[in-house]
Amino acid sequence: MAGDEKVQDVPPLPGCSLSEAQKAAITLVLELLEGERASVSSVVDERAWTVHVADSLTGLDVPALREARKIADIGSGAGFPGLVLAVALPNAQLDLIESVARKCDFIRRAIDAAGIANAHVIHARSEEIASSEGREAYEAVTARAVGRLSTLAELASPLLREGGTLVAWKGKRNEEEESQLQRAAPSLAMQAVQILDVGNRAGSKHRHLHVLRKTGRTPPDLPRRPGMAKKRPRG
Repeated sequence: MAGDEKVQDVPPLPGCSLSEAQKAAITLVLELLEGERASVSSVVDERAWTVHVADSLTGLDVPALREARKIADIGSGAGFPGLVLAVALPNAQLDLIESVARKCDFIRRAIDAAGIANAHVIHARSEEIASSEGREAYEAVTARAVGRLSTLAELASPLLREGGTLVAWKGKRNEEEESQLQRAAPSLAMQAVQILDVGNRAGSKHRHLHVLRKTGRTPPDLPRRPGMAKKRPRG
């Protein structure tokens, strides 16, 4: 991982302590993001330290995520929270799963530029990975701005080992969405266990982390065909 670069104007990151080498690696990622011509994120200026980095680091509030050694970040987009978590958790393997080619290309270049050796890009739909080598392979799954809770639970379930954890970054709490998850969870072998209000440290004052646990073996009908979890969410 990059460590000798000069780190300038890194804002405070409440609740998390990063080394100078870790801050330098993230700085390189954000510099690359700011200069990126392809549309991979709507926030590429100085706000990125809060909107992307501090927001991603709130996931470390979840002990199961901090302790996981194999993590899948689904719908990685520009690489958040996956890249930041890879920097913060150097002993974990982070697989960043993204279906959009230009975003995968950016993430690969960011990994190379910052020397993030424990992060890997997978250009595929999560359902495709869960049907092959990724089935029940991960201790934790992360998802930020990807879809409804029931959709995320369905996508995460076949990737997670029994007892594994999904951490979903969401905005304002939505009673209807949470009720839908409760109805869908038993058929997905998933259970909602905790909701953390982290808006005082994240990019949005309404940020909540929804924590779910995999309660058993993956149901035989999962994963469904790519796109079905979003088009026809359970619950």
